[in-house]
Amino acid sequence: QVQLVESGGGLVQAGGSLRLSCTASERTFSNNLLGWFRQAPGKEREFVAAISGSGVYTVYGESVKGRSTVSRDNAKNTLYLQMNSLKPEDTAVYYCAGGSRFYGSALSGIRSWYDYWGQGTQVTVSS
Repeated sequence: QVQLVESGGGLVQAGGSLRLSCTASERTFSNNLLGWFRQAPGKEREFVAAISGSGVYTVYGESVKGRSTVSRDNAKNTLYLQMNSLKPEDTAVYYCAGGSRFYGSALSGIRSWYDYWGQGTQVTVSS
């Protein structure tokens, strides 16, 4: 089972930026569909962004579109999420996730496509 560890969360003022990282324990991570989700207190886990195994295709949730960029470095087994123009409503625990059954150009924001998850990193945006 691939283990994922997120980092880069923290407290930032509205309008600021953060870059989240997610490092995997195994090389198989480098071929999988990868994504970011977030969950605010009392809310459902929400899709943020995804990147295909090839790294060519990306998709974003409406709430972050135009403000965030997802990328991956397969040589480092690492997934990134660059978030800019942060808003208080971006406050949540951010989770990275991988879909072990999906490779190449497969791309999805559907939570059930992802079968391994990190423990999450807290992002707090102050107004």
